[in-house]
Amino acid sequence: MGKTLAEKIFEAHVADRPFGDTWVLRLDRVFCHEITTPMAINDLAAKNLDRVFDPANIKAVIDHVSPAKDANTALQGKILRDWVRRHGIADFFDIGANGVCHAIFPEKGFVRPGFTVIMGDSHTCTHGAFGAFAAGVGTTDLEVGILKGVCAFRKPETLRVNLNGALGKGVFAKDVILAVIARIGVAGATGRVMEFRGPAAGALSMEGRMTICNMAVEAGATSGVCMPDQTTVDYLWPVIGPGSPDTADGGRRYGTKEEALADFSPWQSDDDAVYAETVDINCSGLEPCATVGYRPDQVKTIRELKGTKVDQVYIGSCTNGRIEDLREAAAVLKGRKIAAAVRGILSPATTGVFNQAMGEGIIRVFLDAGFCVTNPTCGACLGMSNGILAEGEVCASTTNRNFYGRMGRGGMVHLMSPVSAAATAVAGSIAGPEDIGLVQ
Repeated sequence: MGKTLAEKIFEAHVADRPFGDTWVLRLDRVFCHEITTPMAINDLAAKNLDRVFDPANIKAVIDHVSPAKDANTALQGKILRDWVRRHGIADFFDIGANGVCHAIFPEKGFVRPGFTVIMGDSHTCTHGAFGAFAAGVGTTDLEVGILKGVCAFRKPETLRVNLNGALGKGVFAKDVILAVIARIGVAGATGRVMEFRGPAAGALSMEGRMTICNMAVEAGATSGVCMPDQTTVDYLWPVIGPGSPDTADGGRRYGTKEEALADFSPWQSDDDAVYAETVDINCSGLEPCATVGYRPDQVKTIRELKGTKVDQVYIGSCTNGRIEDLREAAAVLKGRKIAAAVRGILSPATTGVFNQAMGEGIIRVFLDAGFCVTNPTCGACLGMSNGILAEGEVCASTTNRNFYGRMGRGGMVHLMSPVSAAATAVAGSIAGPEDIGLVQ
C-alpha cells in the first residue's frame, strides 16, 4: 500500500512512539516570533531550562508589531532579542531586515521538501507548500521543540483536494482557497493534512501555493501540503544553488537544478496512497470571491457583493503580501486613484519584497494611487497596529481571517485577492477589475 507525503515525513522523522498513535518527531526547524515565543522563553528560564537544542536550526524574527507600538510590545521584542543573542541564534531578523515570518523564512530558504517545522503560530501550515509538514503549536510544545528539537503529534489523516481545470481570468489562489473552505467548512479538515493536487495546483506559483496552504488552518487542518516539483526548485534556487549565501544551518547546496529536483522527488504521495477523503474542485468554474460575515467559509462572489461600501483596503500579510501579489495589485492601480472615501494600506511581506517592489516601480504605483505604504508587519491582520478598524468600519483585506473583531473591535473584514482588493480601492466599494474599466 502506498503512502501519503505526510506519512512519509512522519516515518522519516519518528524519534519515539510512546503510546497509542502518538508520534514524537525530530524537528528540522523551529521558527519563533516575538508574540508567542517570549512566553516560552520565560517559562523555560523559570524552570532552569534556558537552553536550545540547536541554535542553527532555530530561526527568529520580529514581525507581529514592527516596530513596537507600546511598552508591552517593546518588552516582547527585547525578550526575544536577548534570547537569540544569549544562545547564538544567528538567523534572527530584526526591524529593518525583517518580514512576516511565513514569508521571510521561505524566502531565506529555511524550508525544504520533507522537513518538519513548528512555530507558535497557527499559519505555520504555510510552509507545507514546499512539501514539508509544518504545524502551529502551543506554548508547551514550542518549549519542548526549543529545548529538545522534538514535538509530539497524532499521525494525521490526509484530505486530498483535487484542484481540477485551470483558473480563469481574474481568478487567483486566494479565490481558490476561499472556494475550498466554503465547500468543506471551517471544520472540514480538522485534525487532517490538506493535500492540494491536480492541474490547477501544479500550475500555481510558489506564492500561490503558499497562499492556499496558509489558509488550510481556516478549514481546521493541521497542515496544508503541495507536491514539490520544478516550481519548488526554481523558487529555492537563489538560496540552494551554487554560490548561494550562507545560512547558520549550512543548508545543502546543489550543483544543478536537476540534482535538486531528484533530491526533492521522493517527497511525493504515492499513486496508491490511501486518503481519508477526496474533494474535487472545478477551478475552471470559479469566480473572484470574498468572505462575508465572520467566518472564512462564508463566501460570495465579487459579483454578488458588488457595491458593498468599504472604508479601508489592506494589501499585505503572510497570505498575500509577496512580490507576485504586489505586481498583480499594481497592474490594477497603475494610472488610477483610490476612491476619496477609502484609505489604502500596503505592507510588503518582507524587506526583500519591499526592495524588489521599489526596484520595479511598484511602490511608486501604490503611492501615486493614494496608498499608505508601511514597513513589513503583521500588525493590521490581527488588529494590533498599522491599520486597525474603528467600530462599524469595513475593510477589504488580503489577509486570512475575518473573525469578529479580528482587525479591530466591531470592524468587518472581507477577505479577497490582491486584484479584487485593488479594484475595490479604486471603486470605493467591492468590485472587480472589470468594474473600473480594466479588462482582466
